[in-house]
Amino acid sequence: MGGLIDALHDFRWLLDALDIGLVAFIIYRIILLIKGTRAVQMLLGLAVVLIVYVVSQATGLYTLHWLLDNFLSSIILVIVVIFQNDIRRALIHVGRNPFFADMSYREESAIMGELVKACVIMAGKRIGALIVIERETGLNDFLEVGVEIDAQVNCELIISIFNPKAPIHDGALVLQEGRLKRAGCFLPLTQDTTVSKALGTRHRAAIGLTELVDALAIVVSEETGKISVVIGGRITRDLDSNGLKRVLKKLLEPKSRKTRKSPKKR
Repeated sequence: MGGLIDALHDFRWLLDALDIGLVAFIIYRIILLIKGTRAVQMLLGLAVVLIVYVVSQATGLYTLHWLLDNFLSSIILVIVVIFQNDIRRALIHVGRNPFFADMSYREESAIMGELVKACVIMAGKRIGALIVIERETGLNDFLEVGVEIDAQVNCELIISIFNPKAPIHDGALVLQEGRLKRAGCFLPLTQDTTVSKALGTRHRAAIGLTELVDALAIVVSEETGKISVVIGGRITRDLDSNGLKRVLKKLLEPKSRKTRKSPKKR
């Protein structure tokens, strides 16, 4: 037993390096998770509180120090409350396959072409639409309300779903595993007060959903006829057909296909 303890002490530097590496990796993943979200501003706010706490202790501001001391004593609970959406998004990440993972390049191109074609036609006719594409995090929690379709991605079918006279045109159309799964789905609206008031309910629903999960949302505005893509709570507006196709390919294509080297030209 003593020999084992001595052996562990001999390799203590290796365990310390592993410990530091794991902590650094966890911090790095947390930074990636909150990058570009409201959590960054919240973290800056907490940093300011910590600085004020240290200053109040050093300068003898006892009442302020007492208030901040009581506040920071429940810091874990405070963090859970403030970052509940980010924590939820991390915990429900189930590591599912990307949208195009099991498809051939031809099938992928066909689906993308039908999506882009439908969005461009609806934009030209000022037909409002909200299309959500599942990526790695499952969307089943948001599919309880809606009409099951389970059909191939088809331009005419998408347009008919969002026809203003259709009973389910106001909800979202959800795509899973390369198929149209459900229509008329209701999504959570964003609570971000910094979102422009010029954006309608569809845009706010797209932002609200993508703040919680890693899905991609396409919004066609019936007021302006503009096409937007929302991911991670951030919106990219005024996309044309080429821009939309470029964004979809970048965000939905499997990593294995992205990293695959193209054949050299002879």
